[in-house]
Amino acid sequence: MRICFLMYHGSMYSGGQGVYLYYLSRELVRLGHEVHVISGPPYPRLAPGVTLHRVDGVSYFRFLEDRPGFLARRSPWEFFYPLNFLELLTTRYGLYSLMLTYSLRALPVFLELHRRHPFDVVHDNQGLGVGYLGIKAQGVPLVVTIHHPLLVDAHNAVARTRSLVQKVRRVLFYPAVLQAPAARVADRIITVSQASAELVSWAFRVPRERIEVIYNGVDAETFRPLGLEKEPRSLLYVGNSEDPNKGAQYLLEALHYLLRDGEEFRLTFVDRPRGGLLFAPRLVRRYGLSTRVHFAGRLSTAALVRQYNRSQIMVCPSLYEGFGMPVTEAMACGTAVVATTGGALPEVVGEDGAGVLVPAGDSRAMAEAIRELLADPERCASMGQVGRRRVLSLFSWRKAALETLRVYERALSGSA
Repeated sequence: MRICFLMYHGSMYSGGQGVYLYYLSRELVRLGHEVHVISGPPYPRLAPGVTLHRVDGVSYFRFLEDRPGFLARRSPWEFFYPLNFLELLTTRYGLYSLMLTYSLRALPVFLELHRRHPFDVVHDNQGLGVGYLGIKAQGVPLVVTIHHPLLVDAHNAVARTRSLVQKVRRVLFYPAVLQAPAARVADRIITVSQASAELVSWAFRVPRERIEVIYNGVDAETFRPLGLEKEPRSLLYVGNSEDPNKGAQYLLEALHYLLRDGEEFRLTFVDRPRGGLLFAPRLVRRYGLSTRVHFAGRLSTAALVRQYNRSQIMVCPSLYEGFGMPVTEAMACGTAVVATTGGALPEVVGEDGAGVLVPAGDSRAMAEAIRELLADPERCASMGQVGRRRVLSLFSWRKAALETLRVYERALSGSA
């Protein structure tokens, strides 16, 4: 089968969507299929055998990340090309237009590749730009993976703001309404949890029977127990703390309660470098946690695996997760988990003792769960063993690839 993946930004460091793209495309190639990826920046690292086709982008976010390089690589006239001008202007004033502009840029690239050697199926990974309507018009089955609707991000971002102007800007930043048309024309929709499937069906008014649930996998050969000694009373957070949906504020508030009660602990924060963070460092100072929180920045995969192994507890304070990859990575490494009931996290953690669940947004309940586990290293070790077994039995990328192929076959045959 000849498969074309669409990904508006494909880097693993951009979030779980990049991890999904890497491992799913790798397994499909290993199963004997031809896989092409049309990706916008930041570009992905892909497995051998997967062909990458780059689509440019000139968003204001890229300018902020590398001002000299951003300007040096382009003629000034390029910024006035219609799509470039639209993307630069809208992102400069707080509109997240990348899905729209990427889909319009990807369309001619797809058409040329499809003209030379037709694709059997197109698989979009969360982008859902209106340019995909042009791809759909070519008669190629369109499968989309929606990890969760942007409606969730918009809701949680608005809830964190106070002024009306800020609320309006947050609503405009997340183009939730632009996802619906592409979702409705897709032949099949894949989501990564039952919780996400129900929300996608409701948000986009898509019949539930058109949605397939395929759990993400975990690279259990990489994320594995290393036999390292746990650092006593150590906590770990992995995620984008600038995203209000990730709930970092509730974790830091919980630690404030523990500090006030005289508890010993140390939190390692795996996120972008501290200099690129605004929200978390400010809360760390406000809550007097400067000596208890270490900002580790982004870690290599090997260093992240060691960090999971050395931590007594991994904490996921998210308000909502379509799946929760850091949780499964921690479980694969044999580390106990404290997570919330947000979205799919109860599905991922399960009920057999791999972790403790607390209500989303309840920092006091989170503090109590952390307190109990910090005082019981033996229980943490037992939870880690349960988590590893759960990962091995449920969360495999090979299994995800095989189930995805069955979705492709149903899309090709037009069956329900």
